[in-house]
Amino acid sequence: MAPTAPRPRTTTRDPEDIARRLTAWLGTRLPGAKATGVGVPESNGMSSETLLFDIEHPEPPLRACALRLAADPAAYTVFPVYDMPRQYRTMRLVAQHTDVPVPKVLWLEEDPASLGAPFFVMERVAGRVPPDVMPYTYEGNWLHAASDAERERLEAASIGLLARLHDQVPLEQAEFLTLPGQGDALHRHVEAQRAYYDWVVDGRPRSPLIEAAFDRLAETWPDDPGTPVLNWGDARIGNVVYDGFDPVAVLDWEMAAPAPREVDLGWTVYLHRFFQDLTVAFGQRGLPDFLRRDRVEARYAELTGHAPRDMDFYTLYAALRHAIVMLRVAYRQVHFGETVVPADPDTLILHHGSLRAMVQGSYWD
Repeated sequence: MAPTAPRPRTTTRDPEDIARRLTAWLGTRLPGAKATGVGVPESNGMSSETLLFDIEHPEPPLRACALRLAADPAAYTVFPVYDMPRQYRTMRLVAQHTDVPVPKVLWLEEDPASLGAPFFVMERVAGRVPPDVMPYTYEGNWLHAASDAERERLEAASIGLLARLHDQVPLEQAEFLTLPGQGDALHRHVEAQRAYYDWVVDGRPRSPLIEAAFDRLAETWPDDPGTPVLNWGDARIGNVVYDGFDPVAVLDWEMAAPAPREVDLGWTVYLHRFFQDLTVAFGQRGLPDFLRRDRVEARYAELTGHAPRDMDFYTLYAALRHAIVMLRVAYRQVHFGETVVPADPDTLILHHGSLRAMVQGSYWD
């Protein structure tokens, strides 16, 4: 989200009603248990909803829990489908085959009757998360205030998460994550994004810039995308809980899918640039030496033996994917009467300038 924009509505659900229904459901899984302290995190996402609660019971499996709930259709959802069993299975798979710290998943509820949508419950891990609003690149938050050595420690550990995930999960165990369509994993991934874009603009103005970005991808397609691996999908430090500067929980697996390694790397690099570019535009220096593309690529190569390739393509792809999400968020604000559609729909994309520069091949100059 833009650091200066009002946070758009993310739900139409009644928190008190959810708390009552959660307690009733919890009693069916842990007789005599009660959900207490039900609330939302300060940086609650705009895709699946997250609820935090404690279990009041003599012998609970965990006392501090988090619940991921499929988004409320009445809230003009960011994505067309919220597959909670898919997320649940992904987290179990990663926990089984890697030492990547994922929260322990406790229960999956596929019946929407209890809370109005499918959900799963997992452990809640204590720590701190680099904020999106205001972004961690802004002065005044813990990561910006850290020393260069502390940020380097966090950066190294975070790239290490990707290296271990990509190297340790046997892809044959992740067939349930295979995207529909024809061709290799990269073609399927991009076609899934094109289908998502078509859904976003159904009945709304199309974005000439996004369509130009798709054309540019086709023109610069990698000669050899390489062997796919399991990608986290939303690979950014804002989805990691840190104890000090060490990662202790990796969150938000809803976009996990087989893809080239560089899909995750491009997302990591560009999502930092997104916040850094915004910060500079608002007159602050930001963190120009943090998560730099050259350092991310070199560190990943050192850890895995795989030198990232075609990163201009993959950072463009990340900026394009993010633009589609931003356009959907903007159209949701239109839906709720928080803004109107301008004459040029491309201006609804917060990073339209950097995306245009990537399409033109001048961004990294």
